[in-house]
Amino acid sequence: MQATAQIGVTGLAVMGRNLARNFARHGYTVAVHNRTPARTKALVEEFGHEGAFVAAGSAEEFVAALERPRRLMIMVQAGAATDAVIEEFAPLLEPGDMIIDGGNAHFADTRRRERSLRERGIHFVGAGVSGGEEGALNGPSIMPGGSPESYASLGPMFEKISAKVDGEPCTTHVGTDGAGHFVKMVHNGIEYADMQLIGEAYDLLRQVAGLSPAAIAEIFRDWNKGRLDSYLIEITAEVLSHVDAATGRPFVDVVADAAGQKGTGRWTVQTALELGSPVTAIAQATFARAASGQSALRHAYRGLPGGTSWDLTPYEAQRFTAQVEQALYASKVIAYDQGWKMILDAAEEFGWEIDLGAVAKIWRGGCIIRAAFLDRIRAAYAADPGLVSLLSDTGFAAEIKDAQVPWREVIATAARRGVPVPAFSAALSYYDSLRADRLPAALTQGQRDYFGAHTYRRVDREGSFHTLWGTADRAETQA
Repeated sequence: MQATAQIGVTGLAVMGRNLARNFARHGYTVAVHNRTPARTKALVEEFGHEGAFVAAGSAEEFVAALERPRRLMIMVQAGAATDAVIEEFAPLLEPGDMIIDGGNAHFADTRRRERSLRERGIHFVGAGVSGGEEGALNGPSIMPGGSPESYASLGPMFEKISAKVDGEPCTTHVGTDGAGHFVKMVHNGIEYADMQLIGEAYDLLRQVAGLSPAAIAEIFRDWNKGRLDSYLIEITAEVLSHVDAATGRPFVDVVADAAGQKGTGRWTVQTALELGSPVTAIAQATFARAASGQSALRHAYRGLPGGTSWDLTPYEAQRFTAQVEQALYASKVIAYDQGWKMILDAAEEFGWEIDLGAVAKIWRGGCIIRAAFLDRIRAAYAADPGLVSLLSDTGFAAEIKDAQVPWREVIATAARRGVPVPAFSAALSYYDSLRADRLPAALTQGQRDYFGAHTYRRVDREGSFHTLWGTADRAETQA
């Protein structure tokens, strides 16, 4: 087979198929391959008019169709399936060729694969791809890691097929080895938090303000014209306004209230614990999904006493709605700030150089959390690349200050009414923890020293100390 394809895609489920079509639509010749040849044939027959495809029936034919340096993109299930495909294709490649994993791989697996293939002279690129099947076809946000040399060859292609905002492509070289998949993982963690916060806002408007799904949809449409302008707010309005054809009831009332997850939110929380990065809003959003699926436990709790209930006047409902918008925005800022700090913590741990402003820029389009808000984050890092926190930016700090009273009142109202707001509450507690002059961690250190002689530090002199708790005079020793 003659080498005519600039890129190849193996794994032609929806995401792989749509990425292959996206490349072809942008003028690239694309080699396509699937473990099941019928899927390859179907793609070419159905979409062959969109561009130039080379159908390959075997791994050898697939590799032979690729121009050097070969760019081979894997779009298969994360884990063992990805390792199996790598082992199938790597022996057929030559030094300088590239394998790109566009799936939702764990970044630690990507680091391992990159290290192994580097020893064989093959570039391995872990590329996070966000935007779902529509984004894959029409322009996703792409987060590639790997060597600078691989991005020099592959980057222009990603820039061409990615989403564009203000003419700028929603892709950049994130960093070495697993940096791209790490940033995609954090993106998904933020997505969990964003969705949970929106869900809590909806629940408050329904249960406290007494509004119908259709009325709440209009509120979200209004919010989408302002600082909360985002894809998730937009689709929330569409979901809430939808009416079930079979029953005539609001769609949201006929859907089971148990949310699924594919694991990336859980990975974010697990990794945050390992890094010591307190992503509390993301964690609570992930646990909220887990709790929603605990049917037996929920049945056991159902009927237990909760909060008090009272009706709001139209004026009170309007005022409460404005407060919920403030609480939602403030909590969103905190959730994003937690994600950004987690990326900083990982960059320090793994030796990555990640431009946080560039991350905000490539998330403005194509991805699930795309939002106008991200352009403000990009601008904040452009003004000060060394920002430790979004709240170090005067604009965000001023908005958080303005949100103080309504944010706290909303959470207090939720507690009195018995409406669960785990992500709202976690975001506010995180904010209060970091702004506090003193935390009860001093007591925790004393407890740890008492039962385990783990020592503690003092505020008035250097060093580590231990109190002899079992002695009469409880003398202090320096460790």
